[in-house]
Amino acid sequence: MKIGILQTGHAPEEVLGSLGDYDTMFQRLLDGHGFTFETFNVVDMEFPAGPTLCDGWLVTGSKHGAYEDHAWIPPLEDLIRAIHRAERPMIGVCFGHQIIAQAMGGTVVKFDGGWAVGRQDYTYKGAPVAMNAWHQDQVIARPDGAEVIASNRFCENAALVYGNRIWTVQAHPEFGSDMIEALATHRGVGVVPDPQLEAARATLDAPTDRHRVADDMAAFFKQGMPG
Repeated sequence: MKIGILQTGHAPEEVLGSLGDYDTMFQRLLDGHGFTFETFNVVDMEFPAGPTLCDGWLVTGSKHGAYEDHAWIPPLEDLIRAIHRAERPMIGVCFGHQIIAQAMGGTVVKFDGGWAVGRQDYTYKGAPVAMNAWHQDQVIARPDGAEVIASNRFCENAALVYGNRIWTVQAHPEFGSDMIEALATHRGVGVVPDPQLEAARATLDAPTDRHRVADDMAAFFKQGMPG
């Protein structure tokens, strides 16, 4: 099964040599599930020829806001809707979670409650899970047909499913503790309040359930695979 990665941002230059870009992080996360991958740097206006070019699609995170005025956002929203019409399975993570919701009729804002950074606890499908997060923006109004499958007190719409074709999550299952530490160092200073950065660093050694979530992502792709 071929997964098209729609890359909507780039990792900090400081980690490209050691951790790779966002597409590499997802390939590493989903390794062992039998997928092949092709990356399209939509943030650089590199788009696929159409929604059926790949069997499934994954929209990555980004430092940008879904509501911002960038030339690549309207065609990305058009592509998201086209993928949905073509009945290809699609997954969105962080910004991907947000831009899919916005493209499908939901609302994304810069959340006035502040940031979530580092290890966070969620209720996911009725059970506790821990994942790393890095976001201020949130989906505050769900599109019609979107069902909440994960939440916590800070983020009500932490993961959504739209039937059996779209699965999205606000947290970052592709981020290990090394990436959180890098973000705290290279993107967090002066942006995220210092106490939150310190709290994120204090939990770097605590385990997360990101590989369990990755298994669910892989299963979602496979169950929605076009026949």
